[in-house]
Amino acid sequence: MYGADWCRDCRRTEALLNELGVDWTKVDIEASAEAAAEAQSISGRTNIPVVVFPDGSHLVEPSDADVKAKLGV
Repeated sequence: MYGADWCRDCRRTEALLNELGVDWTKVDIEASAEAAAEAQSISGRTNIPVVVFPDGSHLVEPSDADVKAKLGV
């Protein structure tokens, strides 16, 4: 998941992934200009979080319901 500590939606999505027991990795776009560029390249937007799934699909600023649906929970 591409995000930043100051982002409320990122913190919400992180909490959901942890609650669901999902193994995930945080890529801090504030710590790296390359990471920010990668997130924008994936999503075509500057919005975060950008959640990338193992199948290569992604969601941008997803709701909890969207994440759960994608994960099948």
